[in-house]
Amino acid sequence: MLDLFQAGGILMLPIAFCSVIALSICLERWWSLRRAQVLPEPLLARMGDTNGWPSNASALTELGNTSELGYLLAVGLANRAAPRDEFAKAMQGALDVTAHNLERHLTGLGVVASICPLLGILGTVVGLIDVFDQLFAAGQTDAQLLAGGISTALITTATGLSVAIPALICHRALLRHVDALLIEMEAVSNRFLEQLRQAD
Repeated sequence: MLDLFQAGGILMLPIAFCSVIALSICLERWWSLRRAQVLPEPLLARMGDTNGWPSNASALTELGNTSELGYLLAVGLANRAAPRDEFAKAMQGALDVTAHNLERHLTGLGVVASICPLLGILGTVVGLIDVFDQLFAAGQTDAQLLAGGISTALITTATGLSVAIPALICHRALLRHVDALLIEMEAVSNRFLEQLRQAD
């Protein structure tokens, strides 16, 4: 493995760095986007009752800090007496903030998935240039030497793709997961808050 890394040249370093970033983002997002973290079961169970919900600012802030669903409910509870248009606007703003929070770092994962193949191709081009320079300098025309140099130069492309493909799969899967969470949060919060407004 170390021999392959050394054979790939200097551009193996940024590819390796990108692989560490991608792995870190994937692990952090999979942990943070657990359904139990975003839509906690105790809070969902509590939403079966429209009584006893906080109305003062400190209690709403505490509720908003518990989870993303808690934040949506806190915004809804704070604006439940507002006219319907203002209430809808406040909830849409809260959903936008929630979406932004859930998609945190996913742009970076997408960037890694995009640039790793380019870094691999760049490494291959640089390696091929070096191979041809060495062949011309030594006056070599042996096809075996050329083939060996090309195979070495292609290591960076293979490595870049090996990082980019899993990163792209994780990026798409996480975005899809975020969309599913947002849809569920919007549905349960809207249903609960509408019942609460009707009860008032």
